[in-house]
Amino acid sequence: MHIIHRPDPAAWPSIIARPAMDSRSLDRSVQKIMDTVRRKGDPALRRFTKVYDGVQLRKLAVPERELAAAEKLLDQNLKRAIQQAAENIRRFHAAQQRVEEPVETMPGVLCWRKSLPIESVGLYIPGGTAPLFSTVLMLAVPASLAGCRDIVLCTPPDAHGQVHPAILYAARLTGVHHVFRVGGVQAIAAMSYGTATIPRVDKLFGPGNQYVTAAKRLAQSEGLAIDMPAGPSEVCILADAQADPVFVAADLLSQAEHGPDSQVLLISDDDTLIGATLEQLRLQAARLGRQAIAEKALENSRAVRVSDLAQGMDLANAYAPEHLILACQEAEHWAGRVRSAGSVFIGSYTPESAGDYASGTNHTLPTNGHARAYSGVSVDSFVRKVTFQHITAEGICTLGPTIVQMAEAEGLDAHAEAVRCRMQKCRVGTIS
Repeated sequence: MHIIHRPDPAAWPSIIARPAMDSRSLDRSVQKIMDTVRRKGDPALRRFTKVYDGVQLRKLAVPERELAAAEKLLDQNLKRAIQQAAENIRRFHAAQQRVEEPVETMPGVLCWRKSLPIESVGLYIPGGTAPLFSTVLMLAVPASLAGCRDIVLCTPPDAHGQVHPAILYAARLTGVHHVFRVGGVQAIAAMSYGTATIPRVDKLFGPGNQYVTAAKRLAQSEGLAIDMPAGPSEVCILADAQADPVFVAADLLSQAEHGPDSQVLLISDDDTLIGATLEQLRLQAARLGRQAIAEKALENSRAVRVSDLAQGMDLANAYAPEHLILACQEAEHWAGRVRSAGSVFIGSYTPESAGDYASGTNHTLPTNGHARAYSGVSVDSFVRKVTFQHITAEGICTLGPTIVQMAEAEGLDAHAEAVRCRMQKCRVGTIS
């Protein structure tokens, strides 16, 4: 990690900058794959799967018998862990479902809002070096709670053309309707445009590498809804002298091991804590199965020595991290000063891993500074908020003069007349 001592706030933009990518060349290569899938459908999916995943598929869909068989392939302890995580996630997200009461804005004018599920949603679940079955829970549980009619899941196959049984088990447990063994850009294209086998969806969800992220961005530019802008995983830790460097290093590495383009940021007002954490990073990284990936990510990462925690909190808010860990005294106090973060972890015994897996909150979160304007995935992500209104004859006569006055001031005579004729009908008089 790069160590930066007491930087002037003018230097903060360079400190919080994420690793740069050449998006133009990336978009061109991704667009070619997207266009090919749009034109050629399933044959293109099979060809790209052979090229990128090294396997020739006969059938893209995972049949029900394979979904059912997955349960027998998993260790009982893992199944119990998945079930517990699913229950916690369901409990937390179910509390987000609220029926809003109608509001009478004036006599005879009733307005209300209702949540309607998005009919068809597509969930992308990365496979690759780490099959993220936890992401199935994070996306499918709120989708099921919202009542989405079609939940489509795409995930890359392994070298034998199979999907990891934990992904299949989680999909079946959470009510996913269709599972396809297709990954990468081609999966995003298939769900964006539809093929003979894979249906087109109304909204795309899920994390992925830079190619998948670019594909989602391009799909959005063509009118398809996506969950949020996304990028590589990241964590920011605000720590003081009381923080445990063993914990801090473990939390930093838990994000660094996601990928070589991940980024972690340590902010502290204590030199000793920073030094001890860096030593722990060295010791703990050597024990990781993904050591090379984590160490590459640390090259993009920084430890910043600030004057005090107040300045550190300001820097953390400027960074707007996906995950923010408050490993300091009076952590609850500093939590009250959070302005921009995807998810906040308060206190030394609240690791980011808890949110990634099983505490109940969602781990699909805005990255790359987008936490300034975007929220993480929730039940609301899978619904549309539709407003309703019902106006009685009394109501239109009471409200009507206001509408007519405003419509005429904007030069929209037909708007005014649509109200005036109703006022005349209910015999309360008219506006000249």
